[in-house]
Amino acid sequence: MIEDDEDIRAETVFALGELGFDAEGFGDASSFYKAFAVQPCDIAVVDIGLPGESGLAVVSHLRAVQRRLGLVLVTARGELEDRLLGLREGADAYLVKPVNMLELAETLNAVGRRLTVAPQGNAATLPAAPADWRLLEGDWILGDPEGRQMALTTSERAFLACLFRQRGTAASRDDLIRALGGDVFDFDEHRIDAIASRLRRKAAKLGMRLPLHSVRGTGYVLAI
Repeated sequence: MIEDDEDIRAETVFALGELGFDAEGFGDASSFYKAFAVQPCDIAVVDIGLPGESGLAVVSHLRAVQRRLGLVLVTARGELEDRLLGLREGADAYLVKPVNMLELAETLNAVGRRLTVAPQGNAATLPAAPADWRLLEGDWILGDPEGRQMALTTSERAFLACLFRQRGTAASRDDLIRALGGDVFDFDEHRIDAIASRLRRKAAKLGMRLPLHSVRGTGYVLAI
């Protein structure tokens, strides 16, 4: 659960635990992303009004990079336009605060059942995709799980190679500066953000959903 109100977060996590769920709470998107990179969850319960990255942005991004993840918005915003927007961004369900814990539990169970349904149709006849993200041809090519490939510049190659070496944990800005051949005491850190932004744009143009996340106060993590 991503909820910035400490009391609501603690009460909800406790209640879900009593109802048989293995629940964990996070106060913002960056702390969730960091934990998710190490141990992905089955369903994320997300508040919209978060500090930094909004809950809608979190849901939109997670839906783009993790199709088999359940996403439930729990928020005080109850207008029809808000609910429709949340569902359009990729939420499986939208609940308005205050939420009864039994209703939340049944919603999670319903989303969980949908996640366990086997794919239908002729999906079994499709060619198997590569298993994960990888660097190819001396780290000059980034490949995604669907087989798409993206050529990298020298700085992009060094940036991603550092993240791949530390996959599952966030690479600090100092780590990334050293990977780029810079001096931590004399380096424009905006270059790091510029490289990350450029990689996201390039990947998006190729239809690649790059799971690159900024971790506030640390650096970047590749959630693979």
